[in-house]
Amino acid sequence: MSHNVNGYLATLGTVAGSVNQNRWDRQRETNLAEPYDVTIITVRPGTHPQALAVLGQTLREAAGLLACWYSEIGMLNQILLIYKAPNSAATLEGRRAVLNSRSPFGIGEFVTAMTMDTYISFEFMAPLRPGVFGPCYEVRTYMLKPDGLAPTVELWRKAVPGRSTVSPVLAAMTSVTGAVTRFLHIWPYKTPDERMRLRDKAVADGVWPPPGGPGHLISQQADIYLPAAFSPMR
Repeated sequence: MSHNVNGYLATLGTVAGSVNQNRWDRQRETNLAEPYDVTIITVRPGTHPQALAVLGQTLREAAGLLACWYSEIGMLNQILLIYKAPNSAATLEGRRAVLNSRSPFGIGEFVTAMTMDTYISFEFMAPLRPGVFGPCYEVRTYMLKPDGLAPTVELWRKAVPGRSTVSPVLAAMTSVTGAVTRFLHIWPYKTPDERMRLRDKAVADGVWPPPGGPGHLISQQADIYLPAAFSPMR
């Protein structure tokens, strides 16, 4: 009897330890989730070279700037800015300063529309960092069903390691402002041809898309961006 009780207690302790470890792992991932400020500026047709020239001066020393890219395929005449968001107060203050400016980012004469949103990275994704990864960046924006975020995160948690054997995913994040629930992910490639080849390979190898993933989607948008010369991520 004593042996059985001791065995039961030992098993219980093992289970409790496993549960605590899982909780710690998830809490650690939550702590690692990165917030990003994502701004999309739409400019008048044919003016993005001029706008980028100005941004090269106004953003060159911008704190936390990770990317300044312009759209080449898809939704044209757009400039995408990604910042590391230091904290909510600083992010809101920075946005207010831009909106109060007579010429946002110094390119007001070219701007026709602008959105500013906060995204939170999926917990298991590595933080974005400056470096050369492209120069072709496929930015995919999906609208998820109202109950689609949690299962999408879990599907990606399981599938990303396999997909990364073909080519890396740079970012996977969800919006916490503006239209929800948006899911944005970024894939770097050397050329558009490489993109097609590697996407086809991932499907042929059976590592992508995540099984059941499309069932959680409402809409999809894919755009190809190229980096500005001064972009920290190129």
